[in-house]
Amino acid sequence: MRLSKYLLPTLREVPTEAEIPSHQLMLRAGLIRKLASGVYGYLPLGLKVLRNVEKIIRDGMDNHDAQELLMSALLPKEMFEVSGRWEVFGPEMFRLKDRGDRDFCLGPTHEEIFTDTVKSNIRSYKQLPVTLYQIQTKYRDERRPRFGVIRSREFIMKDAYSFDRDETGLDASYKNMYEAYKEIFDKMELDYLIVDADSGAMGGSGSQEFMVKSDIGEDTIAYCEKCGYCANEEKAACVCKTETSDAPMAEVNKVHTPNAGTIEDVTSFMGKTPQDFAKTIIYKADDRFVAVMVRGDREVNDTKVVNAIGGAIEFDLAPLDDLVRITNAKAGFAGPVGLDIDLYVDNEVAAMKNMIVGANETDYHLENVNIGRDFTATVTGDFRNIEEGDLCPICKEEKIKTCRGIEVGHIFKLGTKYSKAMECTFLDENGKEQVPIMGCYGIGVSRCLAAIIEQNSDENGIIWPMSVAPYHVIVVPVNVKDETQKQMAEDIYNALKSKGIEAVIDDRNERAGVKFNDAELIGIPLRITVGKKAADGIVEFKVRKTGEMCELSVAEAITKVEELVK
Repeated sequence: MRLSKYLLPTLREVPTEAEIPSHQLMLRAGLIRKLASGVYGYLPLGLKVLRNVEKIIRDGMDNHDAQELLMSALLPKEMFEVSGRWEVFGPEMFRLKDRGDRDFCLGPTHEEIFTDTVKSNIRSYKQLPVTLYQIQTKYRDERRPRFGVIRSREFIMKDAYSFDRDETGLDASYKNMYEAYKEIFDKMELDYLIVDADSGAMGGSGSQEFMVKSDIGEDTIAYCEKCGYCANEEKAACVCKTETSDAPMAEVNKVHTPNAGTIEDVTSFMGKTPQDFAKTIIYKADDRFVAVMVRGDREVNDTKVVNAIGGAIEFDLAPLDDLVRITNAKAGFAGPVGLDIDLYVDNEVAAMKNMIVGANETDYHLENVNIGRDFTATVTGDFRNIEEGDLCPICKEEKIKTCRGIEVGHIFKLGTKYSKAMECTFLDENGKEQVPIMGCYGIGVSRCLAAIIEQNSDENGIIWPMSVAPYHVIVVPVNVKDETQKQMAEDIYNALKSKGIEAVIDDRNERAGVKFNDAELIGIPLRITVGKKAADGIVEFKVRKTGEMCELSVAEAITKVEELVK
């Protein structure tokens, strides 16, 4: 490819809309352009990288006996009504009607559709196990699209679904995809962790995420260096370190705490620490309200609470008017005593004695409050976020460490949630109908591009790994008006192409500095510069990742490229 004919609108300035390096570089390097909030189009360079990522994924799936097909992105309401998910997805689902007033959605995921496909086409145990996958655009109306293609409303995903005769078969299919995913992400040269995760709206008994380590990641990962425990913050179990005190229960005392509506304010006012307090937070879960109690220095884990209450489509802090109505107080003074809504109490709070809580009265707190005597929990359990320094929930010896991560892959053991709901069956050896057991396996294809850039970039631009790079090598004639330089560059370019090397030549009539800057920005792994020593048959060879530069003969440079590429 010739850059003189290439649509490559590089930008010198960082776009104001871009918050993170990958988003900035994808815009600056001419990979993508924004169409609307959370909606992007891929330009030639970006599409080429995207296709390389897709090929790695296809190869990995095909090598592990998965079969590719392609389902529609326009899905009928009836499919999701059978599984009960038409309402579960809530406002994230793009819904529309056709001219016949029939309800459809733009597919956010395809469990129902693949299950229906197997139901229609597989009847015997002899046809199982089977794993089917597709690479296709998905649609979710994110409340807050951000970080470019990391959290967008339209994204490309590889989703796969396995169907097995029994749990043993599901375990084998799950392990097979687990190994395929490791090969795929290793080939992309990503630094990742495999973490235990919550299954969320997908359901299922087991779930793991493949998380790329990144400071800008939206997810927190908790891990133990001793036993290898690794989990997403949503899933990570917390060990209660607070032992129940033998101290007698003191008499409840109401304390006037004017304008002390935060933990910081009230601890300062009363001369206590956050560990002496238990905060009560009111949430709206769909059409009902619940209260959650955690220690003053802890944060509520929404996912754990939602799982405990049996699921919720919408789960958020209660609106202020409802909060005041429920507690008879301004925000910051809620407490458990006298509440008439379900109360979920974290294990640490359940072990506390003589705690300080809000009094459900503006500008007042209660001290010496105790569970059992002064209030009753609807449910006691693990309802807080794990934190760095907490004990590992597995070995209970090492302290947990945390890091941030970007989820690029997720695998689930779905069981029979969808196959049973959709009456998908097969005949076993005895001619008896059985329900296949399913697994689900997703990779964020477009998100992988951003994750790769987050781990492979510097102040000058992108540094593509060879496996996903749009081109392996860029040939740069410093002065295209110099016939010797121009002809040598053309000869090198053609020689590389004849050897199956993905090469691009910067034959633009631009200053050398512009060409070098663009080569660094778009991240081509190798660069051959044809300059003043062309008459002597000498070129400059540079490796983008290491910055290593040397002078080589034309033949040596071509051989070097072959070695590094192949």
